[in-house]
Amino acid sequence: MKRTLLVLAATLAGLPAQADLIHKVQTSISLTVDGAGSVAERVPSTLTVSGTNVTLDTTPALGALTPGTALGYTPGAFSITTAGDSFSYSEAYLGGDNTPSVLSTTVTSGVVPALPTFGKVTTTSGGVSGSLAGSIDSGGAVSVTAGGAGTTALGQVVTSITIGD
Repeated sequence: MKRTLLVLAATLAGLPAQADLIHKVQTSISLTVDGAGSVAERVPSTLTVSGTNVTLDTTPALGALTPGTALGYTPGAFSITTAGDSFSYSEAYLGGDNTPSVLSTTVTSGVVPALPTFGKVTTTSGGVSGSLAGSIDSGGAVSVTAGGAGTTALGQVVTSITIGD
C-alpha cells in the first residue's frame, strides 16, 4: 500500500498545472521634430465704384496683369447728372500683390531661407532636435530627453497579465 501511494504521489507531482497564463510587455518610444512650413496667399486687386446723381464720363479700370508687377489702376471721371441736386460718388482701389515670375520657394536643411512677400503669409518655424532622445531599459524604465523647440518625446510601457480558466 505504501508503494502504491508512493508511485501515485510521484506520478501526480510530475503533472503540469492546467492554468493558462499570458504575460505581455509592449514598449514604444516616439520622437518627433516639426518641419518648417510657409503658406502664402496673394491679395487681389479690387476696385469699387458707387454713386448717385452722377454720370460716368470715363469708367475707372484695373490695368493689365503682367508677371512681376501689380495690377495698375486708372481712376474714373464723372459729371453731375442733375445740376443743383445732391450727389455722391465713391471710388476705392486696393492694389494687390505683384504677380511673381516664379511661384516656388526652396527648402534647405529643413528651413525656408527666403519667404514670399505676399499680403497674407503664415510661417511655421522648423523644430530643432537638439538633445532629443528616448529609451526604455529591460526593467521597463522610460527615459526621455527634451529636444529644442518644435519637438515631442513620448515613451510608453504597457504590461498585461491574463489568467484563463
